[in-house]
Amino acid sequence: MENLALFIKEFTGVFVGGLWKIITGIFWGIVDVFNIPKYIKVFGNYKAEFGAVEWILAILVAVVVFALLLVIIFFVGLLIRKYIHNRVNLVSRAEMMEEIGNLNREIVKLTREKERILAMKVNPLDPRPEFDPEKPETENTETEEKALTDEDIGRFYKLKMVDRQYENYVAPVYNTDITLPEICDMFRNFACSRMGLFYEIKTIRLFLASFASTRLLILQGISGTGKTSLPYAFGKFTQNDTTIASVQPSWRDRTEIFGYFNEFTKRFNETEVLKKMYEAKYTDDVYLTILDEMNIARVEYYFAELLSILEMPTRDEWVVDLVPSAWPTDPKMVVEGRMTLPQNMWYIGTANNDDSTFAITDKVYDRAMPIDINTKGKYFDAPYTDNLTLSFTHLESMFDEAKEKYKVSQESLDKIAELDDYVIEHFRLAFGNRIVKQLKDFVPAYVGCGGTEIDGLDYVLKQKVFRKFESLNLSFIRDEIDGLISYMDKMFGKQNMQESKEYLLRLKKLY
Repeated sequence: MENLALFIKEFTGVFVGGLWKIITGIFWGIVDVFNIPKYIKVFGNYKAEFGAVEWILAILVAVVVFALLLVIIFFVGLLIRKYIHNRVNLVSRAEMMEEIGNLNREIVKLTREKERILAMKVNPLDPRPEFDPEKPETENTETEEKALTDEDIGRFYKLKMVDRQYENYVAPVYNTDITLPEICDMFRNFACSRMGLFYEIKTIRLFLASFASTRLLILQGISGTGKTSLPYAFGKFTQNDTTIASVQPSWRDRTEIFGYFNEFTKRFNETEVLKKMYEAKYTDDVYLTILDEMNIARVEYYFAELLSILEMPTRDEWVVDLVPSAWPTDPKMVVEGRMTLPQNMWYIGTANNDDSTFAITDKVYDRAMPIDINTKGKYFDAPYTDNLTLSFTHLESMFDEAKEKYKVSQESLDKIAELDDYVIEHFRLAFGNRIVKQLKDFVPAYVGCGGTEIDGLDYVLKQKVFRKFESLNLSFIRDEIDGLISYMDKMFGKQNMQESKEYLLRLKKLY
């Protein structure tokens, strides 16, 4: 063992000695570099032997050496200053991050408080502990903080609150005996007697029947005719308030509809539309979302993803990606960062056509059902009408029953096919399979609501086919329009298809 100890001492001594020489060598080397007295002594030893030229060269060498010393001192000072500056920035950044974190926590607390107050005011289904003014303030605060912890909420605050709200949800007793015509009449009377809104029965039928053919409706026309009020009143009628999203000119992508994940705060900024989508998955109610002034921004930009998703053939494919990965604290119905869109929600856009708005493209119109509301409803007396508790399941079953009972006649389909050939030949336009499918869904529902098949066909042709004529050069086709009207008179009868004919005549008068 003594030999081993001596070995270790000598062996490590070689390393330690060499390291010490490096450290001391660097230290004494720095001392020698800045040893000004030694420079003076060397200069003094040789100055007596210098001639004139040698003096000049010696002074030049001394100046160069001292300049190098100053350069070294300058760079060392610069490095020290930069190091101190970086350290100060790091400390300031750390303090700033801590302050931002505190502010974010305060924002979250304030948001929770706002949601709690709103829930107390308007939402009787919320099972969270209510604020009791008789309790001490500290007791209320502790209860609320216990109910709303970051661990429970995670990154989806509003959606997690919906999970809490519907933990003990009991569905209401829905009216499963009502028919489509009764819904139309009741809603018209309700809007009149309870809200002072007057709509023609045909407008109500078009509105309700459109639910059977598409998830996107476009209410268009001049301002002040009740476009926004119609779906708003329907939400009051069915006791499930309509969500209103006011479209802004800056809307450009899907985040305006769904929200976005903030990488900085690690929270998802949920929109009210997303919250309602999530809530709709818990109930069998009918949900409406209004995109108010939808064409004040480009619809095909911010609504593009929903347009594509709602075109999927099966509802199981109506899936939207919210976040790229899953967290354990995510809401119940957000699986692997994805959420299935509710099948009991319709999106209703209101549109004004003026200089401040964008034209709605064919891509959007083809997937939607446009409804023109260009006149104010005329006053009429209506009896006081109660609300309706309507379920999506019953509404869809009535649509399915209408599709079987009032299926579009083969005679009408043959005439539509012949009209398609005529329009292709003279106007170079085609109906398309999507429009035919919507026609087969919309017309039976319209008949089921109390309308007629020929009026339903007339409306679809006007809104989905002849509307496309506006994109053509009307000065070249105005003569062809007379031939089209004559062809329709021959095929459907002069007394029918009045809306389409009036629309075509208006187009002809433009040029």
